Amino acid sequence: MASFKQDEIYTATEVVRNFSAVLSKVSSEELKKAVIVKNNKFEAVLLSMKEYERLEKAVELLNIVYAQKRQKDGN
Repeated sequence: MASFKQDEIYTATEVVRNFSAVLSKVSSEELKKAVIVKNNKFEAVLLSMKEYERLEKAVELLNIVYAQKRQKDGN
């Protein structure tokens, strides 16, 4: 399971009441992510577009590597 810093965790109510401030912290990269908890369960993560795009590129590269490995292994 992923680990989260205390300042990255917000209840859904906190996010609703302070959305602009939370979004600003994530967008400015003051926070890498905002983890949203609802009913004592981790439900969602808010990321900046920059971080989201970085993760999307990483997934794309991994898919290419795995596809090449499968071709090499003959599967």
